[in-house]
Amino acid sequence: MKLLVVFYSTYGHIYRMAQAVAEGAREVAGANVIVRRVPETLPPEVLAAMGAVEAQKSFADVPIATVADLAEADAIIFGTPTRFGNMTGQMRQFLDGTGGLWAQGKLVGKVGSVFASSATQHGGQESTILSFHTTLLHQGMVIVGLPYAFAGQTRIDEITGGSPYGASTIAGGKGERMPSENELAAARFQGRHVAQIAKKLSA
Repeated sequence: MKLLVVFYSTYGHIYRMAQAVAEGAREVAGANVIVRRVPETLPPEVLAAMGAVEAQKSFADVPIATVADLAEADAIIFGTPTRFGNMTGQMRQFLDGTGGLWAQGKLVGKVGSVFASSATQHGGQESTILSFHTTLLHQGMVIVGLPYAFAGQTRIDEITGGSPYGASTIAGGKGERMPSENELAAARFQGRHVAQIAKKLSA
């Protein structure tokens, strides 16, 4: 069973979550987990002005995802920061290139799942994941979220991301907050949960 984790990250928060998702998925016997990043669309000078160049060096060696990668996977878990309550332009551009897969029904019946980040606690994590689901449904994918079996999403002793729709993290207005242990645990749970369901469907 092949599981693909596809992410876009600006400052490394989603990359760290992607690593945790992959860690959880690899706990499932028979899961072949591959991590890929979508192409960057911003020019270097803009990334430099945003202060993102150094952060992106930490995952520069992660191979770039291709549309063909999606077709070859049994399950795909997407990770994206939030931009005005929706996915980033980089992720949107990548998905807009999957029309050929849609026309051929190549993603129909595959498991799809999403995790996200936002600057603030109410900055659009849930709407980003839910709006992302629309694309997956158009592709005929079977959507899997983060069930309440992961009790960490009900915690009130600390500020934390995570919802029934998927794992998420709060990055801070300046990107100063990296994912907490609880948020990483949610990501690992989601990865494991998706892999378990994909394994059953592909049996």
